[in-house]
Amino acid sequence: MSKSLIAFFSYSGNTEVIANIIKENVGGELLQIKTVKSYPTNYDGVVDKARQEQNTEYRPELTVKVTDMDSYDIIYIGYPNWCSTIPMAVFTFFESYDFSRKTIIPFCTHGGGGMGRSTTDIKKLCPNSNVLEGLAIRGSSVNKARKDVSAWLSKIGVI
Repeated sequence: MSKSLIAFFSYSGNTEVIANIIKENVGGELLQIKTVKSYPTNYDGVVDKARQEQNTEYRPELTVKVTDMDSYDIIYIGYPNWCSTIPMAVFTFFESYDFSRKTIIPFCTHGGGGMGRSTTDIKKLCPNSNVLEGLAIRGSSVNKARKDVSAWLSKIGVI
C-alpha cells in the first residue's frame, strides 16, 4: 500500500488550505515546510525577497526534517507560485532528500501565473521520479476549490 506525504510551503495560508483538502481526499501525512528566517509580512517585500533569493540561487534553511522519507511512495508538494516557479525553500526541500522512484504530485496557488515553470523545475530536481500533472488554484479561490481538487485527484488516478 502506498504511503503519502503532503508537504507544503504556505506563505499566506492559501496553499495550506489546498493541502488540507488533498489530505481529506487521499489521507497521508501533512508536513509544513517552514524556513528558519521568516519572510516579510507585506506582499511587495515578499516579492522582492523571492526575486533576490532566485537571482542568487539562495537555499533557505528549513525548520523541519523528514526522518523517514524512504517510507513514502507518493509526495504531494504544494507551494505558492513565486516568480513563475517554486519558492527557494521548496528547492531546499527537494535537494535535501532522494526522490528517486517516488511519485511527485505538485500543486500550487497563484495570483495569475498558474504553474509557471514549476513542474519543469521539479522534473530537473527529481529526474528519477514520476512527476504527475499538477494543479494550480488561484489564491482568491482556495475556499471554493474542493470540487476542483477532487476532480484533479480523480483525473490523475489517485482517487
